[in-house]
Amino acid sequence: MPLSFPNSARSYDDAHRRVRFLGHDGMFEVHFYVPAEVLAGALSQRTASEDDYLASFDALRPRILKVAKAVYAATRNGTITLGLEHFR
Repeated sequence: MPLSFPNSARSYDDAHRRVRFLGHDGMFEVHFYVPAEVLAGALSQRTASEDDYLASFDALRPRILKVAKAVYAATRNGTITLGLEHFR
């Protein structure tokens, strides 16, 4: 079964400065993390808030999910951090 994202929930992890979301491969959960530096864009990382990062994630969601599928297909790991290198 291919990786899917049936739940659009995402949350910001302030301790690690990243947004987390889940994918599903059949009955298996796959945990994804997107560091704040990936989402920062024009945001100032010093003043950006949780809401800013979540809004950035939402705006980039189609691209993030596409990259998440590609990285998962290549690694099949249960936990994946999508760094800047995955978006180049």
